[in-house]
Amino acid sequence: MRMMMFAAAAALSAGPALAELVKVDDQSRFVQLVNGKTLTRPFVRLNVTPDGKIAGRGARWDVEGTWSWQNGYFCRDLFWGGDPLGYNCQEVEATGDGRIKFTSDRGAGDSAMFRLR
Repeated sequence: MRMMMFAAAAALSAGPALAELVKVDDQSRFVQLVNGKTLTRPFVRLNVTPDGKIAGRGARWDVEGTWSWQNGYFCRDLFWGGDPLGYNCQEVEATGDGRIKFTSDRGAGDSAMFRLR
């Protein structure tokens, strides 16, 4: 019993978990996270390059676009299968275990979680 209480106390007092989302506030940190990696989720594979380009596939269609960093947000102009998805600035959060989350409308809209591979 004493061992279980010790384990529970240790777990509660440990530092932040690897899976905890942490906001990415600057472009250099964002580039460090995505450079040379593929962002994946079911049926989606994207590359976001340091020179401001986005390319990949979503379902069966090509995805392409551009991005910039503005006032702490990832701002992208995206096309999916040739159709414009439009311009949107998104909040970015990352975990220590290789995941990155984008939330549209500066963090107030829908979000998508990707694995960095």
